[in-house]
Amino acid sequence: VEAVHLIADGKAPRIPQPKEGATYEGIQKKENAEISWDQSATALHNWIRGHDKVPGAWATIDGQVVTFYGSSLLDASVPAGQELAIKGASRPGLVTKNGLVVFGNDGKMVLVRNLQFEDGKMIPASKYFSADETTALELTEEEKKMAEDIK
Repeated sequence: VEAVHLIADGKAPRIPQPKEGATYEGIQKKENAEISWDQSATALHNWIRGHDKVPGAWATIDGQVVTFYGSSLLDASVPAGQELAIKGASRPGLVTKNGLVVFGNDGKMVLVRNLQFEDGKMIPASKYFSADETTALELTEEEKKMAEDIK
């Protein structure tokens, strides 16, 4: 009751909270989420995972900002895949059937499952080199007839 009366009378003490020991980090910004490649695989995974979904950890690939989503540590032998140069990385990533494998400075691997481009398009990382390919839809004779009936 006494504390309520002090507040009501405007006489309650005001003690500023010290900054030391504070754990609040504030809102992360996209420009601060660039991946620094000179770290262990565990640190890379934690960085990508920690920025998943907002703002999204990113790197520059082929002159374009690409955001990485869905990382996991990969504890296996180096898989077969197509090399992908990533700006700042000491070794190229590998586009495999399961996703994009990137390497920490300890030689261990991180698997990234999804990539998002600057235009907002998101693809499975395993489809990086086939992202621009389009497949023409071919209809059977029966489907062509049905399409005409619908028109």
